Amino acid sequence: MEIPKLAINGGNPIRETPIYYGKQYIDEDDIKAVDEVLRAPLITCGPKVEKFERELCKLTGAKYAVALANGTAALHAACYAANLGEGDEVITTPITFAASANAAIYVGAIPVFADINAETYNISPIEIRTKITDKTKAIIAVDFTGQAAELEEIRSICDEFGLVFIEDGAHSIGTKYKGVPVGSIADMTTFSFHPVKTITGGEGGAVLTNEKELYKKLLIFRTHGITRDLEQLQNTPDGPWYYEQIDLGYNYRLTDIQAALLLSQLNKFELFSKRRKEIVRIYNEAFRLLPEIIIQKEIEESDTTRHLYVINLNLETLNATRREIFEALWAENICCNVHYIPVYYFPYYEKKGYKRGICPNAEKFYEAALTIPLYFSMNDQDVKDVIDGIIKVINFYRKG
Repeated sequence: MEIPKLAINGGNPIRETPIYYGKQYIDEDDIKAVDEVLRAPLITCGPKVEKFERELCKLTGAKYAVALANGTAALHAACYAANLGEGDEVITTPITFAASANAAIYVGAIPVFADINAETYNISPIEIRTKITDKTKAIIAVDFTGQAAELEEIRSICDEFGLVFIEDGAHSIGTKYKGVPVGSIADMTTFSFHPVKTITGGEGGAVLTNEKELYKKLLIFRTHGITRDLEQLQNTPDGPWYYEQIDLGYNYRLTDIQAALLLSQLNKFELFSKRRKEIVRIYNEAFRLLPEIIIQKEIEESDTTRHLYVINLNLETLNATRREIFEALWAENICCNVHYIPVYYFPYYEKKGYKRGICPNAEKFYEAALTIPLYFSMNDQDVKDVIDGIIKVINFYRKG
């Protein structure tokens, strides 16, 4: 994206160098960990993936973890393991990355969008109930920005109607809900390890579950549907080389190179989480009393490791559109973003018959949402510059 040339009134920007909304942190330990794998006999299908899965189980309290190529692959695998298929309906939120809904379509299911809570921006359990039909088979709840959705209420709905509960935790690794880590609450929880996430493998994903049968299905799915497990073989092996394809899966494996980086990143996880929480606290204090900015409501149940910090502009108090505010911040070298365009706004979904107006809270949120910088390596001056840049722009465009 091209940064606008001039700051407000043609003056100097708050910063000389850009600060982006998200950024990975890589140190010498990370580089050393990857280097060791590159010099080892196995750079994929080696020991690092299983070790990483064990560490994810320790972090989340889940019994089983399956590492995959990326967060989208994790969602696809979860939909497969849930036995979702042609004509099944899956309720999810429109305020998410498209993969949350796309994964349902990959297995032939139909995404059904439920509106968000206007204050937390997470899917509303009340709205979920209004979307349930006799075709509903699963709920994919997204922990938007890292804050846990209302997991207890959603779990109760799933139990009441016999639905599979998939938690899209792409934003929420490290978050706890009522003291319980995300990853051990839903039937399956998916993670993403994209570079802007709290920990990264360059790419990568995972599914966490407490159910052995789901675990077995997830393992099969990431390796073309192929297994060497004697319990799952349908014919008699004719040698130690023997394996079978027992279903149609995909090549969704994670490499040992990525797993090594992720293991090294996990060693710093507490530092990453602590710093993100510190920045969120500073932002909250700076913006809480500004009538032009609405901040995300934080529910008491969620001890949140935040992936994104989203503000919602009170456009009635400003002589500017969201785009004008966005471009003015970029001109100050505060490189914000927008998360997310409602999924059903996309032409692909419009062609499938989805209409605007079905989730009014989500649509209103989108019209004024901005994501501002949040990542571990932001120093105190970076944080101050973001705040000062936002206040400068708000002051310039404030009505009256």
